Amino acid sequence: MTEPTHSQRVLSGVQPSGALHLGNYLGALKKFTALQETYDCYLFVADLHAITVWQEPAKLADQTREIAAAYLAAGLDPKRAAIFPQSAVRAHAELAWIFNCTARLGWLDRMTQFKEKSGKHKERSSVGLYTYPVLQAADILVYKATHVPVGEDQKQHLELTRDIAGKFNTDFDAPDFFPIPEPLIQGPGARVMSLRDGSAKMSKSDPSDQSRINLTDTADEILQKIKRAKTDPEPLPETIEGLTDRPEADNLVGIYAALTGETKAQVLERFGGQGFGAFKPALAEVTVAAMTPVGDAMRRYLADPAEIDRILAAGAERANAAAEPTLAEVKRIVGFWPGR
Repeated sequence: MTEPTHSQRVLSGVQPSGALHLGNYLGALKKFTALQETYDCYLFVADLHAITVWQEPAKLADQTREIAAAYLAAGLDPKRAAIFPQSAVRAHAELAWIFNCTARLGWLDRMTQFKEKSGKHKERSSVGLYTYPVLQAADILVYKATHVPVGEDQKQHLELTRDIAGKFNTDFDAPDFFPIPEPLIQGPGARVMSLRDGSAKMSKSDPSDQSRINLTDTADEILQKIKRAKTDPEPLPETIEGLTDRPEADNLVGIYAALTGETKAQVLERFGGQGFGAFKPALAEVTVAAMTPVGDAMRRYLADPAEIDRILAAGAERANAAAEPTLAEVKRIVGFWPGR
């Protein structure tokens, strides 16, 4: 018997919970743009995930449009990649419930991100924050995605998705119904750190705007933020080994490498032995050159919310067409009443 095969499909999403920054661009958006050349891509705005913590209802729709504008500004083509709000495809939530009954409590207890996000007051956290890795599994598997772009902080969740897919296939004697998705390791620029603290990830939730370069920052704002970025008093080393225990230097070299498509070693071949007084202007120049066109395009899209809504609606229609047959077959396999 020939084993079923699954088309090469990528699924990923970004939460609409704050302004996007350079780390999001290098770690996700730039990668998405490259993936659309090779894979069938479904890229959503993760508004269901966003409400695991409180979101202002009056702002959430606009934040969703902002993420969509960032996708488009980064180069995603809605004729190639489906761009849509997660909440517009009900199959995500329905499949998540079935997976809640497939996954095991011990699996979720091992998820380190819940411990990090809930802190010392996990009893006050929403149930959604605890179970959102199961919703992530539904996000991926409802499209039978074969590949998922992941950074270090999401590898554990993809492993959970693989476990859920395997258990469902085994429990219901449906070999290969769900593919076991593979990670697409992000490579350079996957983990961009704060400009104020090289040991902390660049984050839209950081209270200091100086810690990040926002996608909508002007050229002057980018220049000033890089000029003020934290460094150490030593010149740049001539080898990668010299970046050990120098988190700020390592971060700035990594940003330069990711923006130019070089390796860190190549960057150090050119700037090794020089001080940050020479390196920072060069870094600012390549950052401005790469990011101001994205910011300009993003502002143009945001000035036309009706066009963004049209793109999101078209993407949701395409996503529903892909997700509903999977959900219908899952219901049949599980044994639900066939009247719906």
